Amino acid sequence: MDYRRTDPEFAERMEYFARTEVAADPDCALDPVTRSLAVLATLVGCQGVQVFQLTLPEALDSGLTPVMARELVYQAVDYLGLGRVLPFLDALNQVLTARGVELPLPDQATTTLEDRLEKGVDAQAAIFGEGMREAWHQGTINRWLGANCFGDYYTRTGLDLRQRELITFCFLAA
Repeated sequence: MDYRRTDPEFAERMEYFARTEVAADPDCALDPVTRSLAVLATLVGCQGVQVFQLTLPEALDSGLTPVMARELVYQAVDYLGLGRVLPFLDALNQVLTARGVELPLPDQATTTLEDRLEKGVDAQAAIFGEGMREAWHQGTINRWLGANCFGDYYTRTGLDLRQRELITFCFLAA
């Protein structure tokens, strides 16, 4: 939809607020990639798929890589569920394809189906302390967190740990 044509007052104010006022506010100073990660993760968390699709090209133009965008969407599955995230994977792939990005993107996995629990538990212990090393024994959900959330996603390349923690916070806050 061309909001500049159909709703010019709305478009003017929203664009100014989001792109100028917030971006220039010294209390909100973030580098463009970090800002893009936070905005996109918040849009995924609040189910703003249309705005995600409109914002993603700007994020890519500001330095976010296609791999980083994909990692953000992949990680959202553990926090929001496949049913809520699949439309964002579709939107991501549509935007990337329209920009001439060849899919699939390079693999980022550092685990296998055989070692994902072990490496996920290692990641949990590194992040939260050695007390987490045995948590996976305490029930199915803890085992799934170790294997899937941390083993399948947190161990991937493409985003660093700080970026993964930021997007997780944004998913949950939204």
